[in-house]
Amino acid sequence: MIDLLVVGDANPDVLISGAPETPPAGQAETLVDSGTLALGGSAAIVAHGAARLGLSTALAAMIGRDAAGDFVLDTLTSAGVDIGGCVRHESLPTALTVCLNRPDGDRAILTAPGCLPAFGPADVRAVPARHVHSASYFLQPRLAAGLPSLLGEFRRAGASTSLDTNDDPAGAWRLSPGLLAACDLLLPNEAEALALAGVGGELEAAMAALAAGGPTPVVKRGGEGALALLDGELVGARGPLVTPVDTVGAGDGFDAGFLAGWLSSGDLPSALAWGCACGALSTRAAGGTAAQATAVEARSAAGDVQIF
Repeated sequence: MIDLLVVGDANPDVLISGAPETPPAGQAETLVDSGTLALGGSAAIVAHGAARLGLSTALAAMIGRDAAGDFVLDTLTSAGVDIGGCVRHESLPTALTVCLNRPDGDRAILTAPGCLPAFGPADVRAVPARHVHSASYFLQPRLAAGLPSLLGEFRRAGASTSLDTNDDPAGAWRLSPGLLAACDLLLPNEAEALALAGVGGELEAAMAALAAGGPTPVVKRGGEGALALLDGELVGARGPLVTPVDTVGAGDGFDAGFLAGWLSSGDLPSALAWGCACGALSTRAAGGTAAQATAVEARSAAGDVQIF
C-alpha cells in the first residue's frame, strides 16, 4: 500500500516574470525579466512535493503523446513519483499553462486544457493507498461528475480523502452532489472557500457551511498562514516568514506538506505547521517544484510556525 494517490491534472507551466499587464499587440516583441519551464498542474505539483517529503506517492492523470507529456513524466519520475497511473491520450495534446507574473505578486494564468476534459474516473486505477487527494476539479468535468463515487470507493477500501478544487474559470462554483460528504478534508484558499460556500465575505461562516457538508475545511491564506475548522473549533497557523521569489504552486506545496503531516501524526496542528512550512519554502524559486521542501527542511521550518 502506498501513502498517497493524487488524482488530477499534470502539465508544463511556462512562467513569465516582468510582463506588462497588457502585452502590446501588433507583432511587437516585448522583453521580460525571465522565463521558466516547470512542472505544472495542481495534482502533479502536490505529487512531486509529497514524494520529495518522503511519501510513497502515485499520480493518476492524463497527458498527451507529445513532448509536453514527456516532460511531465520525466520530471515526476525524477522526483520518485509512481507514474504507472498516468494515461496518454491518443490524439489530444497535454494541457499547457502560461503564468504572467506581475511585480506586485499577482499573476494572470492562461491554460489550454488539452486532454484534461477527457480524463475521467474510468482512467483511475484502484491503487491501494492510505490517502487519496484530488485537485483541479473544475478543469476536468468528466472526472468531476464521477468524483463522489470514485472517492467513496476509495474510502470504502480504507483510504482517507481530500479535495483541492482550485479556481473555477466559469465562476459557477457548483460541486457534484455528495462530493463534500465523500471528502475527509477540503483544502481551498480563502477566495475559493468563500466562493464554494456562497455565503458572502465572512470566512468563518463559509468554513462552517463547508464543514456542514462533511469535510474538515483547511483554508490557505497566503502570507497569513492557514485556518482549519475541526469539530466546531478554529485552529490557525502562521509562518514561517520568507521573502518569496515566486508564489506559483505555493498552495499545492501547502497541500503536500499538510498531507505529509496529517499522514504522519493524524494531528491537525502538526499538519498545519507542515503545510505552512512547505508552502512558504516552495516560494524560494520560480515554479511550483524547484524549491519544494525536503522532510528535513519541512520539519525544521515547521518548528517556526505559530499555532493559535
